[in-house]
Amino acid sequence: MKNNRNAMAWSGLMVAIGLSVAGYFVSQTLYKSKIAVNVAEVKGLAERTVRATQAIWKLDFTVSADATTPLEGLYREAEARQQAIRDYLLQAGFTSSDITIGVIDYAVREYRNNNQVLVERQHSLTGSLEVNSADVGRVADVRAGVNSLIAKGIPLNNHAPRYLFTALNAIKPDMLREATQNARIAANEFASMADVKVGGIQHARQGNFSIRDTGEQYGDDRKIEKDVRVVTSITFYMTE
Repeated sequence: MKNNRNAMAWSGLMVAIGLSVAGYFVSQTLYKSKIAVNVAEVKGLAERTVRATQAIWKLDFTVSADATTPLEGLYREAEARQQAIRDYLLQAGFTSSDITIGVIDYAVREYRNNNQVLVERQHSLTGSLEVNSADVGRVADVRAGVNSLIAKGIPLNNHAPRYLFTALNAIKPDMLREATQNARIAANEFASMADVKVGGIQHARQGNFSIRDTGEQYGDDRKIEKDVRVVTSITFYMTE
C-alpha cells in the first residue's frame, strides 16, 4: 500500500514538473513570437542627380605612305601632327598635365590582288593623345570644335569622351541618412495602419550604390549628368 502511495506521489510530481517545463517553453515561444510579430522590415530609397567629375577623351591619327617612302620622313610627319593636336588642346585651355601623349606605333600594311599577289606595301604610323581632366564642360566644348583641325589638313579620330563620377564617397553619408529617413517614413505608414509605434532599429542592410547616365538604364560613362541611387533595408521594432 505504501509503495502504491509512493508511486502515485512520484507520478504526480513528474506530471507537475512536466507541466511546469511545458509552461516555460510555451511562455518562451510566446515571448519570441511576440518579438517576431512586433518588427517590420521596410526599404528606403535615396536618389541624386550629379555631374561627372572627370572626363577622359582620346584622339588618335594615322599617317601612311608607300614603302618606298623613307620611314624617317614619315615619323617626322607623325610627330608634327601629334604636336599640332597638342598645341590645339593647350590653346583651348587644357594644361600640360591634362594631356598625355601616346607612343607612335608602326605597322606595315600589305595589299594583294585576288590571286594573292602583293601589289602594294605601306608604312603606317598611328599616334594618340589622351585628355584626362576634371573640367568636363571644357572637354565637351573643345571636342565639338576639334574638327577645325581636319579643315587644316590634320585628319584624326575624335573618340567620344568617357565621363566619370568619382566623388561617391563625398555624398554617401547624406544619401544613406536620407534613405534611412525615408525607410522610417514608410515604417510610420505601416505602424499607423497597425495602430502601433515605430521604435528603434533592429537590423539595417545597405544596398549597393548604382550610378547610371541620366535617362539610361545601362551605362555610366557617356553622359555628363548621372543618377546615383541606393536602397536600404531596415527592420524597425514596433511598440504598442
